[in-house]
Amino acid sequence: MLVLRRVVVGLLALVACGNLLLAQTEAVKDIPAQLSWAYLWDDAVHGPSPDPQPVQIPGSTMKYSMQQARNMFSTVDWFPEAHPSIPAVVALGRRPDLRACGGCHRVEGTAGADSANLAGLPAAYIVQQMADFKSGARKSALQSRPPENLMTLAAQVATDEEIQAAAKYFSELKPRQVIRVVETNAAPTTTVLRYFYIRQGESQEPLGRRIVEVPDDFEQYELHNPRATFTAYVPVGSLAKGQALVESKSNPAMACTSCHGADLRGLADLPSIAGHSPSYVARQLYAFKIGVRNGAGAVLMKPVAERFSEDDIVAVSAYLASLSP
Repeated sequence: MLVLRRVVVGLLALVACGNLLLAQTEAVKDIPAQLSWAYLWDDAVHGPSPDPQPVQIPGSTMKYSMQQARNMFSTVDWFPEAHPSIPAVVALGRRPDLRACGGCHRVEGTAGADSANLAGLPAAYIVQQMADFKSGARKSALQSRPPENLMTLAAQVATDEEIQAAAKYFSELKPRQVIRVVETNAAPTTTVLRYFYIRQGESQEPLGRRIVEVPDDFEQYELHNPRATFTAYVPVGSLAKGQALVESKSNPAMACTSCHGADLRGLADLPSIAGHSPSYVARQLYAFKIGVRNGAGAVLMKPVAERFSEDDIVAVSAYLASLSP
């Protein structure tokens, strides 16, 4: 891991203040400043070439290199005994345009702050989302951000058979809790590395009214360990406020439980929203709020999201992330 640590140091040496870079990105002008933490994107980072030396991770007998982990056409599989047989579209994709689903969403579907957690989502829901990406009904509030563009491209080039195979595979996976939520007034000092925060030393900085979601072990996340964990630092009082908004006792028709189930782990073909990345959830709530997600679910979601302020989105995202998936 020594070489990998040197790579990390090299990367961080090239990263300026994440918030400053984000503020200077022209495309971010349409994103409320209070939600900029959910739309991290620093395309200025070009670090050293990934290490080709194979390594192991805790609990796995497999060996992969950082170079292999970053290959978007060959998903690393650290725990092959823990899941069903992987379809080709998830493991390898299809060159030149269809990247492996497991490259971003990980082989166990757990993903991270930059992508959706797909483990255990209804197959029909996943298929519908791909159709919405393909038709343009589902977009991001920050359409120049690469992860969303890659999903649109994947939806356009994937065959129906590939989409069905991927949806079936991810739907059969057991959700795994990989996020710990901490209410606090201060968070670790961070920089932005591509699409997520990373700790910068041991110092702290005021959290304000944002969420700082960081990998607990940067190396494990970069090696695409599907069990790599995150800590989400959220404003004090967020969990109670988020719970009140989610339960909406004064207006039961607007309660999240009415569609997503009493435990918020999904109902019929509607997805679980418990235990997901708060960064991801915030992006989706804001997309519904401003009308760039107009798929089948928007009819139900838009009236709910429209009533949320940016501060409400922070609270709801924090509370949902704190739940067991």
